[in-house]
Amino acid sequence: MSNQYEVLGKAPGPEDLKKLSPDNNHITIKKMSAGYGKMEILHNLDLFVSKAQSLCLIGPNGAGKSTILHSIYGFTNVFSGNIEIDGKDITNLTPAQKLKSVGIAYILQDNSVFPDMTVEENLLMGGFIKDKTEESYEEAEKIFQKYERLRNRRNQPAKVLSGGERRLLEISRALVMKPSVLLVDEPSIGLEPRYIDMVFEILGDLQKNEKKTIIMVEQNAKKGLEFADIGYVLVSGQTAIAGKGDDLLSNPDVGRLFLGG
Repeated sequence: MSNQYEVLGKAPGPEDLKKLSPDNNHITIKKMSAGYGKMEILHNLDLFVSKAQSLCLIGPNGAGKSTILHSIYGFTNVFSGNIEIDGKDITNLTPAQKLKSVGIAYILQDNSVFPDMTVEENLLMGGFIKDKTEESYEEAEKIFQKYERLRNRRNQPAKVLSGGERRLLEISRALVMKPSVLLVDEPSIGLEPRYIDMVFEILGDLQKNEKKTIIMVEQNAKKGLEFADIGYVLVSGQTAIAGKGDDLLSNPDVGRLFLGG
């Protein structure tokens, strides 16, 4: 680790991390090393998240934040260690198997909406991996009932949506698959402030009212930690600091390095 991070002191061990997620562990990562090709980016990483808890990953670029999401979803090579959902080892399942068998959905940071398809067609694309098409229609209907912004545009091409509405559509498309875990990469990226608030409100509703477990990477560390129950600060592929979101917000080291404090 470079000098500016040495002040962060002793990195948290598995026991410290477990204390932050004491109830009903939903997602557990034990001593995982992972990366792309032969390049190892995460080293011996532990992670614990309880059911319906939210975790925000912050840290400098290249620290391995998105690699954690990619590893849970199945986009990386896991060299050692394992990933469990409710005690079931899912380390080597494909993304499609993870979605179907344990309900992991990944909301990408780039604009993954199909601009010329209607809002409704975009939503139904979320369910293409399910064999039950009727279920996808039912879920899409529920989303239209819940979010007036999408309902009003259901038959219009997605390219007419504002940035915030597009992000809402991306989140909603993942919901059509009825996931229990949402992996969210940079929910606020490229959005105006009012839309950022809307997106975090929606994620908060999904966590509190629909009991979704959320792991997010957020460049806007302040916003992410204000939202999340717990936060991990990643440096060079390892967790350097972990704590409740509020505690990290008031931690002077975190403030100096990541919050512009």
